[in-house]
Amino acid sequence: MKDKVTIHTLKRLKQAAQKICMVTAYDATFARILDESGADVLLVGDSLGMVVQGHDSTLPVTMDQMIYHSVAVTRGARRAHVVGDMPFMSYQTSIEAAVRNAGRLVAEGGVGSVKLEGGAEFADTVAAITRASIPVMGHLGLTPQSVHKMGGYVVQGKDEQAARKILQDALALERAGCYALVLEGVPAELARQITQRLSIPTIGIGAGVDCDGQVLVCYDLLGMNPHFKPKFVKRYADLHGTITGAASAFFSEVRAGTFPDEDHSFHSKTLRLVASNAHPEPDAAEATEGTEKIGPIYGVPV
Repeated sequence: MKDKVTIHTLKRLKQAAQKICMVTAYDATFARILDESGADVLLVGDSLGMVVQGHDSTLPVTMDQMIYHSVAVTRGARRAHVVGDMPFMSYQTSIEAAVRNAGRLVAEGGVGSVKLEGGAEFADTVAAITRASIPVMGHLGLTPQSVHKMGGYVVQGKDEQAARKILQDALALERAGCYALVLEGVPAELARQITQRLSIPTIGIGAGVDCDGQVLVCYDLLGMNPHFKPKFVKRYADLHGTITGAASAFFSEVRAGTFPDEDHSFHSKTLRLVASNAHPEPDAAEATEGTEKIGPIYGVPV
């Protein structure tokens, strides 16, 4: 296994002009697969509210839910750095609440850092969390927790004033102690300027090619929802088609009575039916009959 990725690894990658690969994960199985595939960073995103729970926004996601999914992801990851999203209202109410909840994500969820949305208005919050020895990743541009304030999921920073505000926010977050910054849904030209101005890595999603790295929701890059087609998403697989095809084949075989076949069934050479009120002692052959192993424990690498 390659060395564990840390926040210092990511800074070195920026300095060496090597792109950072980040992707979301929400459970141990996906985390293990994506980790083995070469992910540098796994983000336990509050996007789980939409892609896992079926909500139309990230707003209903709770701290307890984020911790639950973070624990699962950290069990599956070996090399990648794991970041946990601070959900809506877990840090906006007070600095004390922010530090406490960030601490829960690290102590209970096992993540290596936390991510929160917002600009200069949260600089003091970022500084307080980092003082508590918890690394913080910032998030600017299209910030899903502010969907109502933004009037929907729309590109941010398209005019000079708005772009200047995002740049100033980025500089403020760096000064406050952020070790990296997600830029979502901003013009490529703005993302390039911010990336050049900051000494910390930028991770883009719908922000052009000049960011220090890129992130996508794993379900999006794997093509699991054919109806979700934003411009910034490229599908690298058609898992929706693969899964529906496999499930349909299974259902057909079950209905036809061809599954399970002999290769997928167990047999006993010594089994005999006895009266329900009789309890005979098993002979030696019968005593070993139940020791046939079904297989490895699911979820544990073998």
